Amino acid sequence: KKTMLFNPVESVDFTGNTGPFIQYTHARIKSVLRKADESGISIGAEVFQFADFMPKEKNLLVLLHAYPTLLKQAADNRSPALVANYLYELAREFNQFYQACPILRETDADRRLFRLQLSAFTARMICKAGGLLGMEMPEKM
Repeated sequence: KKTMLFNPVESVDFTGNTGPFIQYTHARIKSVLRKADESGISIGAEVFQFADFMPKEKNLLVLLHAYPTLLKQAADNRSPALVANYLYELAREFNQFYQACPILRETDADRRLFRLQLSAFTARMICKAGGLLGMEMPEKM
């Protein structure tokens, strides 16, 4: 018989594989989007054709693209753990992207807009996947 211990300190950790880490990532994205809006930068609906993605942009795009397949696997296997693991990986990958690729400080307007749109889409995916697990995603933390 296995015993699971609840550690209150770990349960609210903003790093690692925790709910607050994922929620904080969502709040961080929303903060960036608010700052863009306050600066008069509209993310609009334009779609850009880039050929020179940065490695962290590619990694995030690949992970976002994998969601529908992962969701089908989770449903077929009746495994919400697959969604939970994906959600953690998405938050982790976004944070790496955020560290490696300037968003609001990017001087190329098209690249900045692409990164803002990528961030907004990531926030929507975090909300969707988190919603399937009963998690609420705050706008601010």
